[in-house]
Amino acid sequence: MSQTSDAMELREEDIAGHVAVAQALLEGFDHAPRIGTAAGAEPVERSSGIGTRRRFRSTTPGLVTQRRVASGAVSLIARVEGADGDDALMSPMQATVLHALRRAIAIALAVAENVAEHSGLGDLKRANLEGSLPAARKSEFGELLAAEALVTLYVFGNATAYLLSSHLPEASVEVGDVEEVLTDNGQTALHGVLWELDQDIAAHGTDDARLVATVSAFAEVLMEKVALRAQSAPRLETFSSASWRVEADDFTVSGFTPAHKAASTKLTMTFKKPNEVVGNHIAKYKAMKLAKMLMAYDFDRRLNPFAELGGFIFTFMGDGAPGTGKTTLIQMMAGLISEYCANADYPFRYQNLSTDNIDSYQGKSGQNAKAFINNIIDPSVIGFGTIDDIDQLAGKRGDRQSSAGQLEITAVLMESFAGANTVVRGNCTFGMFSNYPENVDDALRQRAGARFLVDGPQTREDYVDILYLLMGKNHDIPLGNHQVFEAQAIKKAVAASFEGHSKPHEAGLLKVYEAVRSEIGELDTINKLGTYLKGIQEADPRFTGRAIKNITDAVKVRAMDFELPDEWMEEPELFLFKGYDEKKAMIDDMRQPITVEMVVQEINRYADSEFRYADKSDEVAIENAVRDMGRMEEAKRRYLGGTGK
Repeated sequence: MSQTSDAMELREEDIAGHVAVAQALLEGFDHAPRIGTAAGAEPVERSSGIGTRRRFRSTTPGLVTQRRVASGAVSLIARVEGADGDDALMSPMQATVLHALRRAIAIALAVAENVAEHSGLGDLKRANLEGSLPAARKSEFGELLAAEALVTLYVFGNATAYLLSSHLPEASVEVGDVEEVLTDNGQTALHGVLWELDQDIAAHGTDDARLVATVSAFAEVLMEKVALRAQSAPRLETFSSASWRVEADDFTVSGFTPAHKAASTKLTMTFKKPNEVVGNHIAKYKAMKLAKMLMAYDFDRRLNPFAELGGFIFTFMGDGAPGTGKTTLIQMMAGLISEYCANADYPFRYQNLSTDNIDSYQGKSGQNAKAFINNIIDPSVIGFGTIDDIDQLAGKRGDRQSSAGQLEITAVLMESFAGANTVVRGNCTFGMFSNYPENVDDALRQRAGARFLVDGPQTREDYVDILYLLMGKNHDIPLGNHQVFEAQAIKKAVAASFEGHSKPHEAGLLKVYEAVRSEIGELDTINKLGTYLKGIQEADPRFTGRAIKNITDAVKVRAMDFELPDEWMEEPELFLFKGYDEKKAMIDDMRQPITVEMVVQEINRYADSEFRYADKSDEVAIENAVRDMGRMEEAKRRYLGGTGK
């Protein structure tokens, strides 16, 4: 899939000019650590008589007795070759890792050289070599050298992680922090991190799988550390505001943003067709619309017209009792997006954040959650991320039963869904699902821009339809007087569902609604609607400005209350392959005017859900308190009875 069109091309001849230096760094160099501490493992080669790892044995006849590494030197080639024990031949995966490292170093040096020419560092280097560097510019020279070091390190880590991403094993390795991050200049910076990488491979890279996992984990940690340091470092505007394209690797350097391969996820789930989802009319309708909205994403502009026009759902929450169809809804939506993407040859990525991502290792749960987010928001793919049973996964702040890992996940999700750095491009959406949404942290729950009430079959017709569907074909029981799936006619059912929210459903909200209407009359102006919202806030202090934003976003979605025609998905040339501006104009022409009824219905839908969560949460808390009191009373009675008092 095409990348951003404004990326500068990083020519192969520019990269090739640095391959010799990269090769030399892998073969061997001396480095005395300044920050990091050498691990217990010995270097690959030491003077004779000192115990060490298996000595490298050359595969070239006549060179067996020649030393490959100077005493005390770092050699990643020898280290990687010695990672598999006694095999004297390098394995294909070891060669792949070394090629990736050499390529990553060469790319990093080429980008750093390009940045140096644009930032003026190249001229200052030449002046310094000639001894003509003005004293007044020495401070600037030092800052630019530090910036060059950070650029070199970040691009090296980014390219390494990218080039090895298709070889990642199931095994994972914890490499800890990267300490030897030096900012004297690009060359010294590479010496520091390659020395530390050599230490980590010695400690963890005991076989091919762990070797790849170690190098990849090191690259990820290095990127995080450098990006954090770059936030307060000067002279980085030239790098941060530009991007470079390496065509041969399909790799784009975009400042301090990690690159990901535009690869699809291989899905093994059972997809469901919309007619196999009985009931849940509004949830099904919105999921079907959202699946088509995602397809309007423009890969060249890296923006979705729906996101710009205000009708895109970035996050949503589906809640309902157990067995009402949340998993079926996920299967339906993932199936629709997968089918549309396959038809248009777009990369599609689906991932679920599950309890497997909660880790007892401090910080690891947060890292897992961040990796999940980054995998889905990758602007080079269409992404769908789900967090099923989010009440078990994300901890509620202040709840003593929430583990540290659960609280880490909560923090990451809150920052990612509505944080200062959140950018909604419209290429992905996140769905949070729960049987007990009242147990989800209030602030995290309010970051769900839309609410899908998953209430399952409701009417007699719904129950007949679901029985007919699940019974299958292997029986002779007559259907009787019933039109199969007529009650699931989506537009008719959705219209009725929306109209049902003209008045609140929850008793607490209905009381507020009636009180406001009796005081100011029909809610037909902005002033009266605002008065109603204030009344809701007085009844529930958790109804904040974020709730108003979610309501207005939902109203804008209602203004986009149309489905993109199926033909546009089946024949991509009709819409999907058109330019961004043309797609935006086609969508804008279909937009409907916003009415007072829409606003009232969306206020009631959202507020109903909040009151429902609050009522459930309070009721659960009361029941638990009553149960605890009963236990204490019974314990006291037994204790007094046992002591004869």
